[in-house]
Amino acid sequence: MAGFRGKSQAVVLPLAVVGLIGSLLPVVYLHVVSVGELSPVRHTVSDYIFVDDGAVLLAVTALSLSAASAGLLLALVRSGLPGRGAASWLLGLWSAGLAVAAVFPTDPVGEPTSFSGAVHRYAGAVMFAALPLAGWLVSRTFTTSTAVRRFSVAAGITSVAFMLSHVAVVRPGSGAVLLGLFERVLFALLYGLLFALAAAAVRRGVSS
Repeated sequence: MAGFRGKSQAVVLPLAVVGLIGSLLPVVYLHVVSVGELSPVRHTVSDYIFVDDGAVLLAVTALSLSAASAGLLLALVRSGLPGRGAASWLLGLWSAGLAVAAVFPTDPVGEPTSFSGAVHRYAGAVMFAALPLAGWLVSRTFTTSTAVRRFSVAAGITSVAFMLSHVAVVRPGSGAVLLGLFERVLFALLYGLLFALAAAAVRRGVSS
């Protein structure tokens, strides 16, 4: 049984890492082809659904990241993370939030909020809160990795800044619109956190 778990771990974790890397390719491509069309400072990543082929490519990124995160969660649980603990539930919420956000796209800038747009925003709020908190809990109970802890703290602070940056959108004239900038920094930190969690799972697998 232990041998089977070890072999499955050797498959699941590399696939999760490949999925994380692969999820970056479509969204990086969208950033390149939309230069001059969307502002990376003002527009969120979700707004790329309104450029050519953006809806499909962004869905590929979100669903690939969701699947890779689910695989990473499985690898962490098989490395000893409690499957019914708060950290596992929060990682599951992050993964589910990505899938929901992909199924329910955002609204065009300036348009009234639709049902789909509202679901998208709530899913985003859940996932951006869930992953930093999950990482923090993992760093407290599962691994001594300073990278996991630092990425979790930095992502948590940036997540709050991203939420607060919505004020400039809701109340025009209250400040510069930096929504896209904060979100991109947040995504960079979250990717860093996911890779740090993968490294922690590898170390736990080797030590066990």
